[in-house]
Amino acid sequence: MRRAAARDGLTLHLADGRRLHGPHADPYATAAYVTSVDLAGTAYDDPARLMTDLAVPYGGGLAGELAHSTASLALSRAGQQPGDPGTGGVGGWPAHDWEWEQRVVDGHPYHPNCRSRPGFSVAEQLAYGPEHRPPAVRLGLLPVPADECLVSGGWPAELREGRLLLIPVHPWQAVHVLKRSCVEGLAAHPLMSLRTLAVPDGPHVKTALSARLTSSVRDISVGSVAASSALSEFAESLAERTDGLLHMTRSLGAVTADSPDLAAVLRESPAVYAGPGEHVVPVAALATTELTSSPAWLADFARLALTVGLRLLEQGVALEAHGQNLLVVLSASGAPVRLVYRDLADIRVSPARLARHGLAAPELPARILTDDVTALRGKLFGSLVAGALAATAGSGEALGTALAAAVPEVPDTGDLRALRGEPVPVKALTLMRLSPGGSGDRWARLPNPLVTRAF
Repeated sequence: MRRAAARDGLTLHLADGRRLHGPHADPYATAAYVTSVDLAGTAYDDPARLMTDLAVPYGGGLAGELAHSTASLALSRAGQQPGDPGTGGVGGWPAHDWEWEQRVVDGHPYHPNCRSRPGFSVAEQLAYGPEHRPPAVRLGLLPVPADECLVSGGWPAELREGRLLLIPVHPWQAVHVLKRSCVEGLAAHPLMSLRTLAVPDGPHVKTALSARLTSSVRDISVGSVAASSALSEFAESLAERTDGLLHMTRSLGAVTADSPDLAAVLRESPAVYAGPGEHVVPVAALATTELTSSPAWLADFARLALTVGLRLLEQGVALEAHGQNLLVVLSASGAPVRLVYRDLADIRVSPARLARHGLAAPELPARILTDDVTALRGKLFGSLVAGALAATAGSGEALGTALAAAVPEVPDTGDLRALRGEPVPVKALTLMRLSPGGSGDRWARLPNPLVTRAF
């Protein structure tokens, strides 16, 4: 397969002699700008039909996923009311943290299966999807003997009955995976990840939900529970190195019944880090505000995010700072003043970089530890630059403008120099769905908007 550029778009010459033609792509765009593409003289406006007729290896499976995602996305959009969902706070902004999460209607900004929820009926999507704004989801409580559980950190008294631990279970998990009835327990509000829910005026509860959402199956491994307390303590030490620019949500307790299908993590709500008049907003929800229309605001946000991300990377920690994990604290006027990070399960830690700064590497799962500079930069740049910042800016041009204004004011490091001059790493999400026999991430390189300002 080869490609050829033309004034009216881009043509891919396929190995079987056919040609696939479409408009020039802005890899950082989030607004829809392609209504159809042409394959061998036939117009296609249905992604599942296109994938089927391309007839690439494993394309049939992806075509089914695309069809499901398209239907789910249509369902998400159909339920929206005029104006912003979840309003009710000061200035029309949400009054509760979960209402910010309800604003993210379209799901993952770049994944081909942005709303794929295989195994969920329409009724279940309406009952459990945050964008459908269910009044609450009633988590089940499954009693398990304490001596059969692994517990990391504390486990609250209200989730104990004598020698039994009460493990919160998502109702979908109880029906489809555990196939067991549970005592009705906590009423909570679903967040973007679907499996994590906010207890009103309480913690966030991360449940095991053994469904494949976008790229991977979402359960809670026994290893992640075992490492939960150590990671949380490590996170607190990380936050102390950022001069107050970053908060890390603490793990309050984690438990597993020796199974990734039956486990839960209790996590501090990011809302606890809001001062008077401030809002803590998931970065993925920023695009639902008017803030992102301001180039000056985008530059300020980029400066804050890069300063924090690069400082930690220099010291040996690469955050997976995409729009779901990363939150920003906004002042009463809407200025970005601090960051909050949640869910440490997929960070990368470099023992060698930590040692250079006189820091000892904690006991963490082996998969988290790496001194590979490509892996470390890919983790941060792929999630923060090609993910959170790009989706907030909405286009390559706006992203390039924000980065050009922010980068000169960010402390210079070798990682920053790489960011300024090299292509931007990004997960090749479609390729990953077309590679079911492989494991781990696949990567692509995007044009650097600091070098190429027009797309």
